[in-house]
Amino acid sequence: MAIPRETVEQILQAAHIEEVVGEFVTLKKRGSNMWGNCPFHNEKTPSFSVNPARNIFKCFGCGKAGDSAKFLMEHEHLTYWEALRYLAKKYNIKYEEKELTAEEIMQQQTREKMFNINEFADKYFVDTLWNTEEGKTIGLNYFHGRGYLNPIIEKFHLGYNPIQRDAFTIYAKEHGYSEELLEQIGLSIKNDNGIYDRYHGRVMFPIHNLTGRIIGFGGRIMVDNKKSPKYQNSPESEIYDKKQTLYGIYFAKNAIAKNDECILVEGYFDVLRMHQIGIENVVASSGTSLTMEQIRLVKRYTKNITMLYDGDAAGIHAALRGTDMILSEGMSVRVVVLPPEHDPDTFGRDFSVEYVTHYLKDNAKDFLRFKTELLLKDAENDPIKRGQVIRDIIETISIIPDAIYRVSYVKECSQLLDIPEQTLINELNKILRAKFKKSLGIDNNTVPETDKSPSQNQEELLEDQLPAGYYQERELVKLLLLYGSKLITDERIDEEGQRIYEQVSVAQFIVDDLKNDGFVFTNAVNKKIFDIFDRAIDEGRIPDDSFFVSHEDETIAQLAVDLLSSPYKLDQWEKYGIFVKQEENVLRATVLSSIYRYKDLIIEDRRKAVEEELKATSDLDDQLILLKRKKDLDDIRKQINKELGIVIAK
Repeated sequence: MAIPRETVEQILQAAHIEEVVGEFVTLKKRGSNMWGNCPFHNEKTPSFSVNPARNIFKCFGCGKAGDSAKFLMEHEHLTYWEALRYLAKKYNIKYEEKELTAEEIMQQQTREKMFNINEFADKYFVDTLWNTEEGKTIGLNYFHGRGYLNPIIEKFHLGYNPIQRDAFTIYAKEHGYSEELLEQIGLSIKNDNGIYDRYHGRVMFPIHNLTGRIIGFGGRIMVDNKKSPKYQNSPESEIYDKKQTLYGIYFAKNAIAKNDECILVEGYFDVLRMHQIGIENVVASSGTSLTMEQIRLVKRYTKNITMLYDGDAAGIHAALRGTDMILSEGMSVRVVVLPPEHDPDTFGRDFSVEYVTHYLKDNAKDFLRFKTELLLKDAENDPIKRGQVIRDIIETISIIPDAIYRVSYVKECSQLLDIPEQTLINELNKILRAKFKKSLGIDNNTVPETDKSPSQNQEELLEDQLPAGYYQERELVKLLLLYGSKLITDERIDEEGQRIYEQVSVAQFIVDDLKNDGFVFTNAVNKKIFDIFDRAIDEGRIPDDSFFVSHEDETIAQLAVDLLSSPYKLDQWEKYGIFVKQEENVLRATVLSSIYRYKDLIIEDRRKAVEEELKATSDLDDQLILLKRKKDLDDIRKQINKELGIVIAK
C-alpha cells in the first residue's frame, strides 16, 4: 500500500518545518528565518537555517537541505514512507493508503509469500539444529567446536539443513508450499532429476533486512566436496538484492548509531565473533565486493567506517578497493589490518575483548596513511612507480567531496611523501578541473590549466569555461520556482497588427518564449524542471515550489532547496526611510531581463562558432552562407541589447 499523492501534499503542507526540526534542534529566530547548530555535522557557529515561509531547511555548512520528510529521513534514518507516516501521526492526518492494481497486489502477495516461506525455512533449520540427532551431532557440535556459545547461536537464528538431498523440500511441500515458490526463492533447485534442497548438508545463516525479516540464507557445507562451493548463498529475488544487503545490519544498527561507527568485515563468522565478545557495531559484505548501495545503507546510521580485514594480501587489497567508494559518499574511513595469521573470527577467539578493543583503537589507520604506506612499499626506490603512487593517492583525495578535508589531506600527504604541498595542490587541481569539466561536457584539451586553491568553489575556478548562459539558465529556473504561478502582462501583436495585452503566469511566459525561439537548457537538472513546468502548463496547472522541494528525484529536490534558500535577506530598510526595489515588485522587468541576458549569451556563443567556421573555410559559397548567418545573429543581439539598454561596442 502507498499514500496517495494528494495526501502526501496534505501531510507536507500541514507539517510545520520549524516544529518538526525544533524537536531535535534548538532554533532561534533571526529575521524571517530560524537558525541553529546543524545536527548533521559539528559546528560552533550556527549555519543551519529553517525557513517557515517555504517550509524547508538548509545547512549552509554541510549542504543538507529539504522539507520535513527529508529532515526525518536524514536525522531519524527513516524511509520516505516512514517519514510521511510519522508526520501524519504527529499532525493527526488520517489517510487510507491507496488500493493497489491487480499487478501490484500480485507482486505484493508474491513478496509476502517469499517472506513467509523464508520464516518457515528458518524455523525448520533452527529446529533441526537443536532437536534432531543429526543436527546436534554435526551442526551444533560444529558451532561449539569453533567456540560459539548458545546465546549467539540463538540470537542469529543459526540452523542446520540435513544431508538428505530433499529433506527440506519434502517437508515444505507437505506444509503446502509449491515447488514453483521453493525454486523461485532459491531454497530448492529443480533439474531433470527432480527437485532437491539447495543447502543440504550445510549449517545455515539467515540474512535479515533492516526490520528483521529474513530475505535470504547462506549455508556452509559440512563435508568436503570439491564439486560444491564451501559457501552457498540465496540467489537474488523480489526480496533479496545482495548489493543492498549487509549481513548483521539488523542486529548492529542501534550499536552503529550509538557508537557513531560501523566496523566492516567480510564474513558471517567475523560478525558472529565480534558480537559474541561484545563488539556489536559490526556488519559484513557477505562474500561480495563492497557496493555503493551497502555504503549508503551504513550512512543512514553513521558517516564513520572502520574496515577490519584479514592480514593476508587478499584482505589488504579488498580494503584498498573499498576506501574510494566510501570517500566518494563523504564518509570517513579507517583501516585495521590484522596480523597475517588471523582473520576477525580467529582474532576475537584467541584474544580477550579488552585486547581486541585496544588493538582496533591503536592500529586503525586513516585511509591516506594506509594507502600511502602500502603503495610505497610496492614502489620501493623506483621513481616511475613512486610517481604513479603519488598520482594514485591524489586521485583518491580528489574523490572527497568536502574541500576542507581535501586540503587537510594534502598537508598530511605532503609530509608522508616528502613532497612540497604546492606541487600536490597543483596536481589535485588538475584532477578536480578535469572532473568538473567532464561533468559539464567541456573538452579538457581546449582549456588552459591554472593553479588555484582546491578549497575554491569549482564553478569559480572554471567560470570562463562554463557553457554559455550557465548562470542565466540557473536564474531562469529560480524565477520559475519562486514566481511560476504569479501573473505578469504579456504583450503581443495579433494577425491584424493590433497590440494585445493579456495576463499570463511567469511559468507560461518563460516556457513559451524559450520554446518559440528554440532555446533548450543544457544542464540536465535545469531541463528536468523546465520540462515539468512545460507539461504542467499543457495540463492547465502550475506546480508550486513545495512540489519540487519534496520531489522524488533527489537532484531536483536538492537544486530546488539550494535556489530557494539564501543565508542573506534584505532587512526592513523601510523603517529607516530607505526603500529598496525587490524582485517581486518589478517581476515582469526581472523576467524579461533574465530571458534577454540568457538569449544574448547563447547567441553570442553561436556567433563565435560561426566566426571560427569562417576562419576554417576557404570555400566562397560557404563563406557567404556563414556571413549571412553571422549578420542575422548580430542583428538579433543588437535587438536584444537594445531592449536591455546595452550598447555593443563592436
